[in-house]
Amino acid sequence: MREPQLNPSPSPGDAVHATTCYMCACRCGIKVWTLEGRIRYIQGNPDHPVNRGVLCAKGSAGLMQHYSPARLTRPLLRVGERGKGEFKEIGWDEAMAIATSWLAPIRARNPDELAFFTGRDQSQALTGWWAQQFGTVNYAAHGGFCSVNMAAGGLYTLGGSFWEFGEPDWDHTQYLMLWGVAEDHDSNPIKLGLGKLKARGAKIVAVNPVRSGYGAIADEWIGIRPGTDGLFAFALIHELLRSDRIDLDYLVRYANAHWLVVRNPGGADDGLFARDLDGNVLCWDRERGAVDARAVDTTPMVVGEYTLPGGRTAVPVFQLLAERYLDPQYAPDAVSERCGIPGDTIRRIARELASAAFDSKLSLPIAWTDAWGREHATMEGRAVSMHAMRGISAHSNGFHTCRALHVLQLLLGAVDAPGSFRFQPPFPKPIPPGNRPGKARRADGGLDSTPLGFVHAPEDLVVDADGQPRRIDHAYSWAYPLAAHGMMHTMIRNAWAGDPYRIDTLLMFMANMSWNSAMNTSETMHWLTDTFEDGEYRIPRIIYSDAYASEMVAYADLVLPDTTYLERHDAISLLDRPISDADCASDAIRHPIFDSATQPTDDGRPRDVRGFQTVLLELGARLGLPGMVEADGAPKYADYADYIVNHERTPGVGLLAGWRGEDGSLEGKGAPNPHQLQQYIAHGGFWHSPIPESARYYKMANRDYLRWAHGFGFVPNEQPIVMQLYSETLQKFRLAALGHGAHQPPDEHRTRVATYFDPLPIWYEPFEHDQTSRETYPLSAITQRPMHMYHAWHSQNAWLRQIQTRNALFVHPDTGARYGLAEDDWVDVDSHHGTITVQVRFAGNVQPDTVWTWNAIGKRRGAWRLSKDAPESKRGFLLNHLISDVTPKGDYANADPVTGQAAWFDLRVRIRKSDATADESAPQFAPLQFKPAPDHPLRYGAKSRNHEHPSKTSTDDTLP
Repeated sequence: MREPQLNPSPSPGDAVHATTCYMCACRCGIKVWTLEGRIRYIQGNPDHPVNRGVLCAKGSAGLMQHYSPARLTRPLLRVGERGKGEFKEIGWDEAMAIATSWLAPIRARNPDELAFFTGRDQSQALTGWWAQQFGTVNYAAHGGFCSVNMAAGGLYTLGGSFWEFGEPDWDHTQYLMLWGVAEDHDSNPIKLGLGKLKARGAKIVAVNPVRSGYGAIADEWIGIRPGTDGLFAFALIHELLRSDRIDLDYLVRYANAHWLVVRNPGGADDGLFARDLDGNVLCWDRERGAVDARAVDTTPMVVGEYTLPGGRTAVPVFQLLAERYLDPQYAPDAVSERCGIPGDTIRRIARELASAAFDSKLSLPIAWTDAWGREHATMEGRAVSMHAMRGISAHSNGFHTCRALHVLQLLLGAVDAPGSFRFQPPFPKPIPPGNRPGKARRADGGLDSTPLGFVHAPEDLVVDADGQPRRIDHAYSWAYPLAAHGMMHTMIRNAWAGDPYRIDTLLMFMANMSWNSAMNTSETMHWLTDTFEDGEYRIPRIIYSDAYASEMVAYADLVLPDTTYLERHDAISLLDRPISDADCASDAIRHPIFDSATQPTDDGRPRDVRGFQTVLLELGARLGLPGMVEADGAPKYADYADYIVNHERTPGVGLLAGWRGEDGSLEGKGAPNPHQLQQYIAHGGFWHSPIPESARYYKMANRDYLRWAHGFGFVPNEQPIVMQLYSETLQKFRLAALGHGAHQPPDEHRTRVATYFDPLPIWYEPFEHDQTSRETYPLSAITQRPMHMYHAWHSQNAWLRQIQTRNALFVHPDTGARYGLAEDDWVDVDSHHGTITVQVRFAGNVQPDTVWTWNAIGKRRGAWRLSKDAPESKRGFLLNHLISDVTPKGDYANADPVTGQAAWFDLRVRIRKSDATADESAPQFAPLQFKPAPDHPLRYGAKSRNHEHPSKTSTDDTLP
């Protein structure tokens, strides 16, 4: 009997293409297998430095994202009322002519009448530059309602931050604290790292009101009350100071613990650093008195009070820090009840942190030289690390909470030492980074700098002569001075209200601002459609670009359809959101694997879509924007790929750092290389350059690293970066609020600025958590983002929907019993802003005074081309309906007063069993009039199977 011929390792397809995933912010390397021009399989790229072959459910399901029925197919022009989703298809020539006719008069009249806001686009190096060349100050990015507290808190303290700018030392840490970390962001690198920690028995502590994902595998879960993380951090700091378990040598060598601060109550210099006549910051040397604090031959004092030449009094930063955090109000037993953490637990965690930092005796036998020329035979480590995310960032006290965590790290000597939190290139940066927000216009109409940047002092604010906001979102105003990412979440209300002026056109890309990216969803939909008495819309024109029929598409007047991520070029750039790790600098590309016109659709017609970046460059050329046209007016760039290769931000510095120079022999800096993209493709779609071994730690003060980083253009010079326990930038704002200096806030903001611009981290109740709110609304309500879905994109994905199609409100069983609830009961959930009706499920993985749900699963009927009875719209819901975009007092945005970060997680609610009898969630909104999805299932692989067995037939005509 003949044995059958078996192929145990069949090829997944007839071609394989290495590119970069776009299913979350990880930007992992993937290999896309194709068969006869259709996707067959997506796998992780084992050579890629980000994920090393690991791929999650989202990445694998990129196949179904690419073939989603919700894909837009042609430019659309609104024909019905705004918000109904009624459009007619038009061609690209007409679409571009319309967009140009709307934007050209604005550019000529007043560029600020264009508001350009982008969501999770991953191309801010282009979009920010385009806004600068157009000349509008009204540009913002996704981070304002996601992570700006994290970024600003770190960049104003360490010169880097959590999130995408640093990582734990996965190879050496013995104690990891995760603060507010959900599973959606940077998930594959974190999973790889956690695997290393678990394998060698390191301890993982998760601080989060909800225990899911990473917290579920942690050795200890601290079920903290939302918004109290900073208070917990201060209690840990209190214990470390009280027990003298801190690294003073580290604080003096790498931070400003010894810098002298002037004590002159009521004076214009109170709280500023003491300086000599040459502007050098002073410290008090044990033998010589006041000397340059940056000199290497000093023995500085860190406590005490000293009289400076001229008679002024000054104290070291560390003295101020010790005075504040040794106060009994920060003792573990004093904060225990508010945080929901036993005092004994806080004391134990402090002991464990100190033990991991100081008793592990971690030392790497690597010689290195510091920035002052001192040679070291070894790299001494601190085997304790921390990582934090949105759970601490998305509160109105999040900026100071982020700074508190960094102070805690610094006291342990646990920043960029072996075993601790590590910087990823191009970080650390000078503190604060040098680029200030643009506000003046050049002779060619462009801004003097990009619209987003870092404020150093009150004179950098984007305000008018009366101190009033110049930006439509009020970012960089006295209300939100350090709004480094802008404030998307305030823009629509302000545009509707004409505050501080009326805009003409709102241009948005991938920003689902009428639904899951909106606070105050009902009113936001109203603002987008509201009219004056004459019937004209209060926001006259809306241009929107997306790849899919999201809720926001319905509110556009002109829709410019984007490609999927497998049909376009992208640059994952060091100028934007880097993918480096602590040991190497990296960037990557996406490149078109498919021509969108060849990809199947349910109506059999070819799709006529274009990558938004290419569209933006064409619009810029049509408008004659500087940098986008040649001297004769011809377009400077043929498309985005041409821009990626040939655009230089400064001579030799472009979007990509690999294979630069005319022959591709340079990296970091070099002339454009016409074959650069081909060389990226040939090398797996990415470039990475290892940091020299002697430069991988103490990057802020490592001579080899600073020289290496300067050579790449990451830092302006080779000077050490002194980390800031005490922020003089914040004190400058406080002094302005107290009546000093040429730039002072309007009277209505003085108390606010003086209160929240404290140069040392502070803790205050989130604005929606005052005593009255806590009594009326006794529960906190937060969201977690599931690791199998990201933003709103994925609850249209046929594979990911098989994991989950609806969400519930998760309630601790004890809380459910207190309110007389049973599993699957329908409840009314009230906030000071509104009410929703949802189903409850019991879950023991939540702090009992907190309720939670999965984020962004609930959908509006008709959106995303889901069926009219899809569970996502029938029973799914958003907490967003309960979240106001302003504080309960109505005086400011529901945001952090320092950075303007949206305070999503401040929400307070009460719950009660509902009297409603309908079997669906509330509120419900009128269905959008998008073309319905086909009834047949979205299938995968039938034609591939038929390829292998041609005798079989298939009715699967539109799918791969």
